[in-house]
Amino acid sequence: MKIKVNRINSANAEIEAEISKETINSKLEKIAKELTKTASVQGFRKGKVPVAVVKKQYGERLIQDAESEALRDVLNKGLDELEVAMSALIGEPNISKFNKSDDKIEATVKVAMRPQINLESYIEMVEEFDKPVITDKEVGERIEKIADSQAKFVDLKRKRAAKDGDSVTIDFEGSIDGELFEGGAAKEFALVLGSGQFIPGFEDQIIGMKIGEEKVVKVTFPENYGSDKLAGKDAEFKVTLHNIQEKEKVEIDDAFAEKLLAGQDDKSLENLKAQVKAQLENEAIGKLYNDELKPALLETFVANINFDLPQFVVDQEIDVALNKKAGTMSEDEIKELREDAAKLEALRESFREEAERSVKATFIIDALATAENIKVDENEVMQIVYYEAMQMGQDPKEAYDKYKEAGYLPAIQMSMVEDKVLSQILNSKMKEV
Repeated sequence: MKIKVNRINSANAEIEAEISKETINSKLEKIAKELTKTASVQGFRKGKVPVAVVKKQYGERLIQDAESEALRDVLNKGLDELEVAMSALIGEPNISKFNKSDDKIEATVKVAMRPQINLESYIEMVEEFDKPVITDKEVGERIEKIADSQAKFVDLKRKRAAKDGDSVTIDFEGSIDGELFEGGAAKEFALVLGSGQFIPGFEDQIIGMKIGEEKVVKVTFPENYGSDKLAGKDAEFKVTLHNIQEKEKVEIDDAFAEKLLAGQDDKSLENLKAQVKAQLENEAIGKLYNDELKPALLETFVANINFDLPQFVVDQEIDVALNKKAGTMSEDEIKELREDAAKLEALRESFREEAERSVKATFIIDALATAENIKVDENEVMQIVYYEAMQMGQDPKEAYDKYKEAGYLPAIQMSMVEDKVLSQILNSKMKEV
């Protein structure tokens, strides 16, 4: 057996081999002898089956097993010459060439290794930035919103016209071109003005109405409305307003704070303000990180941390992009690609730059997670999936099982790792103002 290795770069290598027919025959003989101990062939006792009979019974399978064993030898000897441990490989070795002739097999095995990434100066690539400042005014406005959400609707003390934020009780009857339509009428319907519960323009025209007043409200259904019969149509609603309620003012004091901070030792208004300020700071930091700093930081790392990429991983990423693109193409376009290899290859190459960037970013995040001692276990992934499912009114376990079956959990886990890694690095560069 002749072996020749070619280290393309630190992440990719090729092992070329010439396997003689004698080598294959020798391995076939060895495998056949081993099989005589366990083979069941009619007319022979177990363990007493002649080698010649085994060869005849399992001929093609024995040849395939002998060739597979020879290829394993090629891989092992090639890795020894490359001084690469099996554990350093990524993915399965790829047999890119396998030519059989009467006297030999010529084979080429491609292997990919985990990239060696130098993170020596990654912290120096991160610029310092000021922590977002939250003003007392912003804290006050948030607390007022909380108080408003806690307020109850009560009947008006003095009669007046309806205004934004009021809860009104109305009857309405809708028609298009003089004909009533299904679902367009209700009695004693409670509507908070400004809630956006009705189609655009409806609630605005209720503002200014008084108790007992009737009015024709004219609106146009949105083009993307759920019902094709109503989408884009002009409609009229005959509206009668029966009652107006306004929100009862909630006093923002220690008693109000005590209700919100139930279970805490310090139930003062000052503590409530401190907690609201901390919440606003976290929201501002989260927005700054997600909208600006994290994307920019990852791009900085991708641009400045250089290493060789395993080619087969890049090719897999290109295949994903190509399949996604194919899902948007017509049958004629797909047929054209199948019949024109050059055009298909050109389309594949158009995804290469983005694929390389994506693969590079993934390996960088993985290396940074090790450097920053960041881990996300299966339990954390389950918690985030359960939480999001509950937020959307879905069954958490069903959602998790569905993601698991579809193979989405590793991607969710990687996304969580990326978020934690970049957040921790940025936190170390945030300055108090």
